[in-house]
Amino acid sequence: MKNIGSMLTRSELSKQVEEHVIPLCVPEIRGNEWTYVKECLDTNWVSSVGPFVDRFERMVGNYVGTKYAVATMNGTAALHVALLVAGVQPDDEVLVSTLSFIAPANAIRYVGAWPVFVDAEPDYWQMDPEKVKEFLAEGCRWRNGALYNQHTGRRIKAILPVHILGHPCDLDPILACARKYNLVVIEDVAESLGARYKGRKVGQLGDISCLSFNGNKIVTAGGGGMVLTGNEAWARRAKYLTVQAEDDALSRIHQEIGYNYRLTNLQAAIGCAQLERLDEYIVAKRQIATAYRRAFERISNMIVPQEAPWAFSIYWLYTVLMDGIEGEDHSRRIAKCLLSSGIQARLLWQPLHLSPAHRGAYACSCDVAERIFNSALSLPSSVGLSATDQDRVIQRLREIAENEWKVV
Repeated sequence: MKNIGSMLTRSELSKQVEEHVIPLCVPEIRGNEWTYVKECLDTNWVSSVGPFVDRFERMVGNYVGTKYAVATMNGTAALHVALLVAGVQPDDEVLVSTLSFIAPANAIRYVGAWPVFVDAEPDYWQMDPEKVKEFLAEGCRWRNGALYNQHTGRRIKAILPVHILGHPCDLDPILACARKYNLVVIEDVAESLGARYKGRKVGQLGDISCLSFNGNKIVTAGGGGMVLTGNEAWARRAKYLTVQAEDDALSRIHQEIGYNYRLTNLQAAIGCAQLERLDEYIVAKRQIATAYRRAFERISNMIVPQEAPWAFSIYWLYTVLMDGIEGEDHSRRIAKCLLSSGIQARLLWQPLHLSPAHRGAYACSCDVAERIFNSALSLPSSVGLSATDQDRVIQRLREIAENEWKVV
């Protein structure tokens, strides 16, 4: 086998394209997508208004259990709007998971505020509620009726837990902290639509929440996002901001800066068809996770993801830890080895407190997130992953493990 430390040549990559490559996570199109898109084309409702946009908002709100839903062009736009609606101001601070895709931290900067990065807990890899509690109690001080970070002097305004990899955060203690310190809770549910916390779907538990319908999510609209809330005034403002803050459609009057964040009717049509099969897709994801767990849980130095007793995970992207293996880049080397065998795998995101893009932001101690990042590997998890392809992934990883993780 090729030495995994070397890069694949252009000819080798071209050969892989010709061969069967097992993708990491791709959309599953098996429902009414063609029918609904054809309806858009037949009726000429293809742009940023149309009946499918309204239908998609209703369907998502009803599914998650929130009264109001506002569609956006993507999940990052949803985060941006949610922060504005929640009243986050320039130079405020927002506590956010450090072990996350970069979008929530970027959105915090869009509004001129600053992230405060919070470590992951070691069992389920979500925002650590004890670290939240400790920072707010010991690292902050009340001044003029508001809570301030004593290290930076900036006001703490909100907490933004990110439910990563399909598993919910432990929200009750986070919500208790928010109530105690008068903070807004903004849930990022981009990777966990359909997951449940103590029997309730995530996305309905905070003050406002955000979804993504990117192509790799459990359901896709080819893009798209959603802002969810039970607050009618917030929902109205979210809609207002996403349509360029237009006060008078006839006279084209705008009293403030808005954004062109609208979802198209074509995308919403695909989203409606996808959402109709979400529960079916969750079953498939959990079956994939069960097969991986049974195959890997007894392999030395491999840690499989756990599901909390209070949680129902959708296992959006099945991620394992290769722990106790020599060399800091072992996950990268194993990922390259899998790719050379026609199997896509992915490292987790660099913890955001280490990101050069967010220099100057305050971070709590984030040792757990760094350890997870150094040893994590995400495996093929498409809803349509066949048993044959999954067996191929399992067999290849077993071969690498039997070679004591040395890939030569």
